[in-house]
Amino acid sequence: MKILLILILIYTSADFAAAIEFKQKDKVVLLGNTFIERDVNFAHIETHLALALADKKLTFRNLGWSGDTVYCHARSYFGPPKEGFDRLKKHLQFLNPTIVLMCYGAVASFEGESGLEHFLEGYKRLIAMIRATSSARIVLISPPPCETLGFPLPDMGPQNKRLAVYSGAIQKLATRESCDFVNLFTALGGGKKRMIPPVTINGVHFSEQGYKRVAVALGNELKVKGVDVDLPNKEKLRQIVMEKNKLFFNRWRPQNETYLHGFRKHEQGNNAKEIPQFDPLITKKDQTIHEIALRLSSK
Repeated sequence: MKILLILILIYTSADFAAAIEFKQKDKVVLLGNTFIERDVNFAHIETHLALALADKKLTFRNLGWSGDTVYCHARSYFGPPKEGFDRLKKHLQFLNPTIVLMCYGAVASFEGESGLEHFLEGYKRLIAMIRATSSARIVLISPPPCETLGFPLPDMGPQNKRLAVYSGAIQKLATRESCDFVNLFTALGGGKKRMIPPVTINGVHFSEQGYKRVAVALGNELKVKGVDVDLPNKEKLRQIVMEKNKLFFNRWRPQNETYLHGFRKHEQGNNAKEIPQFDPLITKKDQTIHEIALRLSSK
């Protein structure tokens, strides 16, 4: 009887952790490194979730930054990591998300177990900053597996072993920090079988085909049921999502950042007044996405 009760509790706990609750008009931020940022160009994750949760009218903002770490190294431009950390804090304050889907560990895992403690310390600090900045519910997503594509690309088996260690450590961190957890590593096979067709372009970075699989796997792990929509209509929605992503990217990461907000703003800083002009354009795209997603999901 005791064993049965323990098994029920374990199952219930794991089930609850994956059952992410999305509420009406949630503001969802996607946060992480290259894996998250690259979906800006494909939008399969957002399109999948937007259709599945059409009645909720969610908004999505992608704050992924290629090569980033939990210490925000890549976001720091010319300054120390603290500059990148503060920049992310400012962006989160501006967006005020209600849910943060966060995926880190792919970069840090290359350091192996020797870098695990440092990674977890930084992750805990990042979680604390998000909670001090907003009331967002935080979902930690394990990094996805790598893919062995054959010669001349390297065997990614050893890296997948490291990723498995980091995924397990992230899950424990999620439990300690009362965050939800999604094991995308195992959901995508843990690197134990070769995908046909391949899902990455080089064993590490996912292709458009790969992000289609990622979107479904992530939706399943979040217990969000996908919607069966014909390809032309789904593609139309995805194109609008990508248009919105491009507008938002230029809003929060303008190419002339140094001149607008940085150490050369004394030269062209007056042009920074144009940046907020993206906001109504982005809002209009959000409205169009909601309208189309609701119509398609109700057919």
